[in-house]
Amino acid sequence: MYQGETLSLNGLDGGFIEINFNNKNSSVNKFDRQTLDDLENAMVVVKATESVKGLLLTSAKGVFVVGADITEFSVMFNATREEFVTRAAEVNSMFSQIEDLPYPTVAAINGFALGGGFEVCLACDKRVMSSKAAIGLPETSLGIMPGWGGTVRLPRLIEFTTALNWIVSAAPQSAQSALEAGAVDHVSEPDKLREDALAVLTELTKTGVDLDALRRKKTGPSALSKSDASVIAENACDAVRSKQGDNYPAAIKVAELVASAAEEGRDNAISLENHAFYELTQTSQARALVGLFLSEQYVVKQAKLRNAPFKSSYQPISSAAVIGAGIMGGGIAYQNALKGISVVMKDIHQAALDLGTAEATKLLDRGVKRGKLTASKSAAILTQITPSLNDNAISDCDIVVEAVIEIESVKAQVLASIEAQLSNTGSVITSNTSTISINRLADSLQRPHNFCGMHFFNPVHAMPLVEIIRGEKSSEQTLAAVCAYALALGKKPIVVNDCPGFLVNRVLFAALLGMEMLIAEGADFQQIDRVMETWGLPMGPAYLSDVIGLDTVVHCYSVLLKGLPERFMEVQPARSSQVIFDHQRLGQKNGLGYYSYGNNDRGRPTKQADPVVVEMFENLFGSAVHFEDQEIVSRIMGAMGMEMMRCIEEGVVASPAEADMALIYGIGFPSFRGGICRWMDEIGLAEICAMGDKYSGISPLYSPTEALRVKAASGGTLY
Repeated sequence: MYQGETLSLNGLDGGFIEINFNNKNSSVNKFDRQTLDDLENAMVVVKATESVKGLLLTSAKGVFVVGADITEFSVMFNATREEFVTRAAEVNSMFSQIEDLPYPTVAAINGFALGGGFEVCLACDKRVMSSKAAIGLPETSLGIMPGWGGTVRLPRLIEFTTALNWIVSAAPQSAQSALEAGAVDHVSEPDKLREDALAVLTELTKTGVDLDALRRKKTGPSALSKSDASVIAENACDAVRSKQGDNYPAAIKVAELVASAAEEGRDNAISLENHAFYELTQTSQARALVGLFLSEQYVVKQAKLRNAPFKSSYQPISSAAVIGAGIMGGGIAYQNALKGISVVMKDIHQAALDLGTAEATKLLDRGVKRGKLTASKSAAILTQITPSLNDNAISDCDIVVEAVIEIESVKAQVLASIEAQLSNTGSVITSNTSTISINRLADSLQRPHNFCGMHFFNPVHAMPLVEIIRGEKSSEQTLAAVCAYALALGKKPIVVNDCPGFLVNRVLFAALLGMEMLIAEGADFQQIDRVMETWGLPMGPAYLSDVIGLDTVVHCYSVLLKGLPERFMEVQPARSSQVIFDHQRLGQKNGLGYYSYGNNDRGRPTKQADPVVVEMFENLFGSAVHFEDQEIVSRIMGAMGMEMMRCIEEGVVASPAEADMALIYGIGFPSFRGGICRWMDEIGLAEICAMGDKYSGISPLYSPTEALRVKAASGGTLY
């Protein structure tokens, strides 16, 4: 009847017809422009075809439809209101045409039906769902909202509060929760999905089924009055603000919309949705979150592309070793075992092995307690870890992660010993270091081409980033193997070139140095933390220093002051972190840092202002000086941004996307800002240069580069 690139329209026995989604050019079905054009063409044929008894929507792929094609969003974001609303109305018209057909319609949902994929199902009279499938409206996680009738049909189909929670949370829903809520009408086993969907469609064709009554629930006003809906929506908004402040406006916009549209019919409510959707596309948060989604895909794609030329030349890593147990080594060993990779945890001290095993056991026990693992599964995972004092235990391993103390001479000696113990000359050796030069460490090896850095972030199980550090002699095959290994561990690998501090610590410590200079000028570190946490950072820079540990902070500064002395300079009269460290304050490690720490009833750290530190700083830097909030942001983020620009220009990191994702994954940079590069684009590079010039007299950290000035002068952007 109709055959497009992404779907087909076919006749079935019994007078039924079927729209089958099957994108020939992609592994999944998505509502890109081609699919929407094909659906429009198919609907022309559908409406012109006589004697049809019912329509079935299906998918020939492992998923139904995963939603809109996010790579096409730039067109949407650049549209005028009129252009945007017109296009949204065209798509909504197709979905409403399905809803208004003079015969019943049923969607057979397999795999994922997300966003527009779920919205087209909502336009059908009934939904039959595979027990293995999931549905959802994830748009608010991208800073936008459902735009093809989701905010209209779902709150009328199921209980209003539940619908609002689904949309605001953006969480996928299982078949069971969808059935209990009434979002689907029947759950089938995967092999019976089509059969059961046809049975439901057949039942709807029987005399006595009132399609108009069935549809009126979705096409008419909500069962709730506008005032009752507003109360529920306001409660939802309060809940969002208590967790996220006003940094994620999409969820609040949706809650307000569904309340205001409660007494409207379908078409008027959809029109309100179209305009609200457009307004969200114009927010910085939407641009940032959609950009972040695309950057995340790009990072994973780059890691896989790096591996492609070498797939035939080596086997996937099946056995690993971690040298150096303890908390970090135990965390790395746990991550290997959790992902099914056998791992030797090697140390020279039994006490360290016991500590590493205890760390892995603690993490597994936590998984059991939370219901993510069974006790038997936890025990089986733990058997994947082999603690050993024996050098020979690592001889057959495919990859070795050295994670001993952060002292260069010790690491060099251990790396040479590891290389001598490996029976396979092709085995890869990595160093989990946060500061030590990979090029210098490579000098201790006979086969430096098999070596690179692999910087895990602490805690290993929770932090997604792994910095893969390329040394001058690291082979592309080694980097490919380590990227593949990181992906197998469930991590996000980003390849950077060797330099002082690598990428994340180098730009992070530029920001921390910005704080140090403010404190030396009399700023209150507590005000700095409050301002930066309000701006979006998970922790203010002083608090973060305590969490990292002041001993580690002082060590990292020493590396950067030595490696990049032209910008990382000593602060006069003193660096606050060094002063605190000199008073034996290590941060959370010993309960005393910028703040003092205790434990609450649940054993979690609590922090309090410490008058000892306040007095210490007053004696050194004078009475606290009030700085405007915007100056604090500019001084801290401006330093980070300029150092990131230098990293990009020097080739430390290959792209703004990888630079931003490294900070998102590595330090919890706020998602709604999209990364430091997207933040600079949002501010405007000319304004960034002006900001840098304003503060360059304070420190060369703020001085714009010539390349940035050229790009700014031409109106360019980093993306």
